[in-house]
Amino acid sequence: MTTLASRGQLRASFIRWALFTVPVCLLLGVLPGRIWTADSEWFRALAKPAIFPEPMWFGIVWTALFILMGLALALVCSAWGARGRTAAIALFAVQFALNLTWTPAFFGAHEMTLALGILVVLDLLVIATVALFWRVRRLAGILLLPYLAWILFATVLNYEFLRMNPGADGAAGGNGAVERIAL
Repeated sequence: MTTLASRGQLRASFIRWALFTVPVCLLLGVLPGRIWTADSEWFRALAKPAIFPEPMWFGIVWTALFILMGLALALVCSAWGARGRTAAIALFAVQFALNLTWTPAFFGAHEMTLALGILVVLDLLVIATVALFWRVRRLAGILLLPYLAWILFATVLNYEFLRMNPGADGAAGGNGAVERIAL
């Protein structure tokens, strides 16, 4: 016997992982958007950049991205014994958690500067995650490339919102468009 597991066993491991990772990525990824939405008076009042897509695309794109992220994670999780597997999973968790902070920063706190900073750090973490996933399973890295492209686009879009609406940024003090409540 020259292998530790048969192709069938490896495929079964991937499927078991995918049945866990895809729903978790979807659930956690969609949750912030359910709590903090783009359907607020503050967001509707913002000048929109020319590159701002139709709002319906955000739900479609993010759903597809969370599925791809879950599948990529399942590929890495099922790669038992692969060099760099643990580091890849840990970095994925860190970048995913950071990703989840953008929505409350931008839509919840109206902190466009903070949200842009989150995206810049996220860009770097996603690039590193793609590289680590690629080393563990090439397909896992490839599955994260659309996510990287979308995050880079989101960074440009966030920058444009900030550039076009400096008075609406909570970090800059704003012009009354942000209401702060002290508890």
